[in-house]
Amino acid sequence: MKRLRSLTTNVLPPLLFFALVVCAWQGAVSLFGIEPFLLPGPLLVAQAIADNLPRLLSATLLTASGALLGFVLSFAFGFLVALLFSQSRLIERSLYPYAIFLQTMPIVAIAPLIILWIGYGLQGVVAVSFIIALFPVIANTTDGLTRVDPHILDFFALNKANRWQVLFKLRIPGAVPQMLVGARISSGLSVIGAIVGEFFAGYGTEDFGLGYLIILTNGQAKTDYLFACILFCTLLGLGLFTTVSSLSNFLLRRWTGAPE
Repeated sequence: MKRLRSLTTNVLPPLLFFALVVCAWQGAVSLFGIEPFLLPGPLLVAQAIADNLPRLLSATLLTASGALLGFVLSFAFGFLVALLFSQSRLIERSLYPYAIFLQTMPIVAIAPLIILWIGYGLQGVVAVSFIIALFPVIANTTDGLTRVDPHILDFFALNKANRWQVLFKLRIPGAVPQMLVGARISSGLSVIGAIVGEFFAGYGTEDFGLGYLIILTNGQAKTDYLFACILFCTLLGLGLFTTVSSLSNFLLRRWTGAPE
């Protein structure tokens, strides 16, 4: 009963707001007579989804695979980089600015170079997704690993704990909440990276991700189909973020011993 009440409290308000937005959208299109090629109504978008559902689902699955691989690689590599930063202030000061560069560089500008070096297809999409999703993991995990209570560090030193004991028994356990925050941010960015990668990499002549469908429908002025693609991109990002957030909350409850 408690879980049902919690689910109702968390899910019902956004669903009601979404229904309100859809009704206002349809009403504005009908009232002002907006042309469908400028702004199609929700009914036209729903019809486009029904007409192209198999293609949209296959494109979403392909984009999801690229985003998921990019996310997993960024989380694993970002964690290792953060471990390295936590063990040497000199290494952190030397290399951290280049990690910031990953966040500030215009990925759309360098994506063609990445595709040129790595190749077209899934590997190019994963590479772009990996680069975009990497920095939040590095930044949050490094912050968690290095922000340790000095009194606890003194306690470990008093008990003659070596570097590895401090790392595995103090720094990593204390960094878990920050690490999971980085994972949640990275999960959403990985979807953006996969779609941007598909703008340039593609998957060949037969397989199409959502990024390619966005370019295709925009070029053909199929605005209703374009809105359908955008909706599926949004649902994919929301789904991955929700999954990672739910896993993070579950792990945190287990980690801290909090009640369900």
